[in-house]
Amino acid sequence: MALEKAKAFTTKDTKGHAGKMHRRISGFIAGAVLVLAGVAAGQKSAQKLPHVLIRTDKGEIEVEVDAQHAPITAANFLRYVDEHFYDGGSFYRAVRPDNQKDKKIPIAVIQADALDEKQKQVFAPIPLERTNQTGLKHRDGEISMARDGPDTATSSFFICIGDQAQLDFGGFRNPDKQGFAAFGRVVRGMDVVRKIQMGRAKGEALMPAVRMVSVRRK
Repeated sequence: MALEKAKAFTTKDTKGHAGKMHRRISGFIAGAVLVLAGVAAGQKSAQKLPHVLIRTDKGEIEVEVDAQHAPITAANFLRYVDEHFYDGGSFYRAVRPDNQKDKKIPIAVIQADALDEKQKQVFAPIPLERTNQTGLKHRDGEISMARDGPDTATSSFFICIGDQAQLDFGGFRNPDKQGFAAFGRVVRGMDVVRKIQMGRAKGEALMPAVRMVSVRRK
């Protein structure tokens, strides 16, 4: 993908040059705020990183959020979690070998986001924390932010099934080769992740989507 938003790795288009400039400036201001929040979170969690429990219709997935190495992305995700933004949302996309036959660079992930109506209330996009800066890699169980272009990620995230080096900085899945912002890993529930990935799908769209009952810090 470009992990494009099939609802997915994309953000809403803005109208006009002024709108784009305003959005970019807002994003970097938000990013600066999140840096400070993320650094503080990283310092507090030097011994223990934040954990988030994603309760779905298929079971529970527990994620460790790496606020130390990816402070902006971690703080952004935790802000959505603390606002209960993902509650009622879903894992709606499953990317796997049987629906990647036309892709030169196949990958394996499941992707999630909030309810459609909530996506109109997303926070400003955040700066991209590239994997060559954070040292994090898209390995099996890694959680990462979906995006369109660099610095456009908002709320949509995905989880890797198997190692996905082509999603790291320099990888070829996204034409810009900037990769995606990994920010944590699944510590419990990879069986649930795999179950979701293998659900009935039309193309990459899960039919039905797997509902996120609640997403909360532990």
